[in-house]
Amino acid sequence: MGTKTVTAIVCGLVLLIAGAVGAYAWDNSKSGEIADGVRVGNVDLGGMTEKEATDLLQHELVKPLAKPVVVTYDGEDYTLHPDDLDVRADIDGMVAEALSVSREDALPSRIVRYVTGGEVEHKIKPDVAYSDTAVERFIQGVAARVNTESQDASIDPTTTSLEPVPEKDGQALKEDELRKDITRVLESGSPGPRSVRATVETVEPEVTTKELAAKYPTYITVDRTTFTLRLYQNLELSKEYTVAVGAEGFDTPTGVYPIESKQVDPVWNVPDSAWAGDLAGTTVPGGSPENPLKSRWMGIYAGAGIHGTDDVGSLGSAASHGCVRMAIPDVIDLYDRVEVGTPVYIQ
Repeated sequence: MGTKTVTAIVCGLVLLIAGAVGAYAWDNSKSGEIADGVRVGNVDLGGMTEKEATDLLQHELVKPLAKPVVVTYDGEDYTLHPDDLDVRADIDGMVAEALSVSREDALPSRIVRYVTGGEVEHKIKPDVAYSDTAVERFIQGVAARVNTESQDASIDPTTTSLEPVPEKDGQALKEDELRKDITRVLESGSPGPRSVRATVETVEPEVTTKELAAKYPTYITVDRTTFTLRLYQNLELSKEYTVAVGAEGFDTPTGVYPIESKQVDPVWNVPDSAWAGDLAGTTVPGGSPENPLKSRWMGIYAGAGIHGTDDVGSLGSAASHGCVRMAIPDVIDLYDRVEVGTPVYIQ
């Protein structure tokens, strides 16, 4: 082998070694640099050092969560404060992964990437969390302020014409939509204002004014001051009856009560009270002359009810022991017109 050949081989080896050393040094100089194409979510970390990436992720992923979220509805603002969110972010872990994937290729592949300006094309899922419980608690707080219950149509029994009280729609916060909107602004990383407009849906009442007559096919009112029982059918005054009500100390209970029971020739379970005399605590069969309930019974509340009487002279006065008394023909007539469940309003 000639001297020239040896010299060429030696020079080639020297150049090869120098190139390898240079490539190693170049690669080593980039060991603390994140490769182009590496992202955390939509945050591009390409070409950054560990500190630069850490600072950027803090700014883009964590700092936005330090801003309040303001929910607005009907001119009112509701604020979700950042201190309540309990934000947790593994910035160090995300940066470490970015650096690791930047070095996964073999040295020759990395050198080619450096020379050609190639990218790694790797996307890391942001490891940022906040308290879902805090968000849910906030949404429920907004709902408590915004929601209103619907009101069924009803009637005003204090009027002789049973005036209808119109129904009212309620409203309910669209919680699923608000939850999605809050999540979106929390995770968007947007540096701008973080505001959400809440929306509601209408809650319709179960009974409308048009449906009142069907709900109350019959209705009874008892006016204790005029000793008048009024029967309404389909919310129209059908008939008036003169009655007796409870005497002083035995007042007929006021309020609205449904007819709880109906009986023909009712049995009288005599109260164990002094006013009952010798009959106290006994049971008087239905149809018996000693039975003051006579003919018909419509129970309403706590032992009080509507029944017949042959003491027609007591009608138009406060004379009973709490019940509403009617003339026998009247109580039979009323009995046939009403059902169990019919409301009885006593004033």
